Amino acid sequence: MIAYLHGKLADSAPTHVVVDCGGVGYFVFIPLSSYDKLPPRGAEVKLLTYHHVVSQDGTQQLFGFVTPDEREMFLLLISISGIGPKLAINILSSTSISALRGAIASSDTKTLSTLRGIGKKTAERLVVELKDKIGGAAAFETKGRAATPEEQKLTDAVLALVSLGYKQVDAHKAVLIAAGTAGPKATVEEIVRTALRTA
Repeated sequence: MIAYLHGKLADSAPTHVVVDCGGVGYFVFIPLSSYDKLPPRGAEVKLLTYHHVVSQDGTQQLFGFVTPDEREMFLLLISISGIGPKLAINILSSTSISALRGAIASSDTKTLSTLRGIGKKTAERLVVELKDKIGGAAAFETKGRAATPEEQKLTDAVLALVSLGYKQVDAHKAVLIAAGTAGPKATVEEIVRTALRTA
């Protein structure tokens, strides 16, 4: 599996880029959120990637992301039955990560249904299957502004516990308790370790 590409940005468009890695040009599908963060053509670029093989005919496709948040949400989306890589990219191109998290965490199927390619049933599936996985992160986000460093630290700790198998509600509670115990100067790693010890 190709984890990332690091090379020269040979070409770019709102839907895809070509990354020149040692003389080989890789065609990579991207969401609009990544397109907005790309450097100028000819500059160095690093994309986190997902390597997809179409089961029917063996066709290979690369999907790229500038930030870990984008790839993480993409992987969550394609874990849902009925959502493939192309639809996941369309969803990420239709809204911001924070807005998507917020809609899922608050069970806002009406907003989710307005996203490109998402109907009522798929919106309901998004809420049912992802609410526990991302609700903790969304709970620390405040509408209309970026998260503070402290909020981001708590969000990262919640995501770490969820990735270890914790339910969102349990991870949220454990992080708040651990953060109080570890103190304001504690790192994400220290908060997670404290949460694991006290769980």
